[in-house]
Amino acid sequence: MDREHPISLFSGRSNRELARKIATAFGRDLGNVGIKNFSDGEIYVHYEESIRGTNLFIIQSTHPPADNWMELFLMIDAARRASARQITAVIPYFGYGRQERKDQPRVSIAAKMVANMLETAGIDRVLTMDLHASQIQGFFDVPVDHLYGSAVFIDYFRRFDLSNLVVVAPDVGGIKMARAYSRRLGAELALIDKRRPRQNVAEVMNIIGEVEGKNVLLIDDIIDTAGTLTSAARALRKAGALDIMAACTHPLLSGPAYERIEASDLSRLVVTDTIPLSRPSEKITVVSVADHFADAINRIYTDDSVSTLFIP
Repeated sequence: MDREHPISLFSGRSNRELARKIATAFGRDLGNVGIKNFSDGEIYVHYEESIRGTNLFIIQSTHPPADNWMELFLMIDAARRASARQITAVIPYFGYGRQERKDQPRVSIAAKMVANMLETAGIDRVLTMDLHASQIQGFFDVPVDHLYGSAVFIDYFRRFDLSNLVVVAPDVGGIKMARAYSRRLGAELALIDKRRPRQNVAEVMNIIGEVEGKNVLLIDDIIDTAGTLTSAARALRKAGALDIMAACTHPLLSGPAYERIEASDLSRLVVTDTIPLSRPSEKITVVSVADHFADAINRIYTDDSVSTLFIP
């Protein structure tokens, strides 16, 4: 990007607290944008300052409700029509990312659909974190910078006594991420073999690896109803694991999630602030990814390498 052009940071309404932290870490205030709902729920967006010729970064997580996506589309459209020079969608949590393939007949590939909609709205670039499936980057014809929550989690867990530690992947899809954690924390690696008879339901079949008499760190990208996480913790306890901690980048925490976590064998669940928590919990600790996003935004703006931030 041309450094002579100004930079502006704006936020939708889905996660203003994180957006404010990112702006503070970057060293400037969020821009003024008016967003409201009409009586019927329709969303209205109006930039309250000139953005002509700016490098514009729009910060918006896209967790439910789907209005968070619609709000982002309208902010992008309004910015394009207001002659912003370059528009980057900063999406800490990329919603609909779990529907990234056609795994049965007559289903949509929602992640591809929203990627198409973002490009149609007018984005020039996407900055996101811990996509549920890394191949989603290939759904775009614009650059996608994919950050990893491990950058903040590794620093957090290094404060603890990590002797006798095993990092556990909750399923085969998470083995690459778990291996990265085990390597950087100097820990052993294990895997939970599970099956999913239907959506939001998981059954633990086997534990592959040695966990008896060891401390465990479960790693995942998304926690929705917490069924997978808590059943995994229960199986690990039965297999003889000692202290069981977990880390998850995106805490959707819908339905019975809070109750399940609080009644589980987990001693601690560490999450990031890509999605705001609906209520506090004694077992849940939040670490912020604001500095990580601010660093990435600065590197994009100054045409510096962002690849050093991609290491999982």
